[in-house]
Amino acid sequence: MTGSRIVALGHYQPAKVLTNADVARLVDTSDEWITSRVGIKTRHVAGPDEPVDELAAHAAAKALASAGLDPADIDLVLVATSTAIDRSPNMAARVAARLGMGSPAVMDLNVVCSGFTHALATADHAVRAGSATRVLVIGADKMTEITDWTDRSTCVLVGDGAGAAVVEATESGAGDFAATHAGAIGPVLWGSVPEMGHAVRIEGTPPRFEQVGQTVYRWATTQLPPIARKVCERAGIAPEDLAGVVLHQANLRLIEPLAQRIGAVNAVVARDVVDSGNTSAASIPMAFSKLVERGELRSGDPVLLFGFGGNLSYAGQIVRCP
Repeated sequence: MTGSRIVALGHYQPAKVLTNADVARLVDTSDEWITSRVGIKTRHVAGPDEPVDELAAHAAAKALASAGLDPADIDLVLVATSTAIDRSPNMAARVAARLGMGSPAVMDLNVVCSGFTHALATADHAVRAGSATRVLVIGADKMTEITDWTDRSTCVLVGDGAGAAVVEATESGAGDFAATHAGAIGPVLWGSVPEMGHAVRIEGTPPRFEQVGQTVYRWATTQLPPIARKVCERAGIAPEDLAGVVLHQANLRLIEPLAQRIGAVNAVVARDVVDSGNTSAASIPMAFSKLVERGELRSGDPVLLFGFGGNLSYAGQIVRCP
């Protein structure tokens, strides 16, 4: 049987940085207020001439270079995003055009903050089914473009960026995940709570990001830990044996208790939200790529990737570091 593995990662953020002091000049807030409630210190902001597909293409190019691959080697491009203003060509097609790819299949997935983990599972399934051999999986969002900068409850949270992974077929990844090779992708556990989907919204013309923060916090901290533990169970990895935990980077005050309740007591926990803010679908691949780049995770280490948020949807899998 054919399995799949991650062979390389990449990330990209715009050059402009917005500090809490900068945000405090826009709305009634302060560094102390933001830090104490969400743990964010800075966020990167894309300009009007930096669309979502450009952010995605930069991250993708970095991942391809790390993998030693040419763009033409990719036969499927998946872009997870909820901030693409244009509908067609979609972001995946625009990334393929920017990078000069051959004739890949191109699809966007809109599952908001859990978009990347949904897309990674889709790539794994496509490879295992034999419909793709090398897949470029990207999470990219420009949250600052859909934010009301007079709304203190949301504007302090958001940032822009992109992260990417190259996934390829392997003949050795179809057995017991706990004993498999570097880069291996474990089985996904995904789902949603549709009746609570109103808690996180991107609606209207122009579209605007809104959320009921306390509802999301209660749901995430109470309902998600047992689901994340089931993700570990499916992969045959005990939570205490995890080397890393990369959760959706929504809020530091949510990430830390959630990792603790999962039982990942020995893991490096991604805290990229402090420097990057909430970048929606970009947050997991970007944080994962940085941990690997800095050497905080080693090749073969088991890592929990777990996305959650909009639609009150979730998706998680254990992967081994490339």
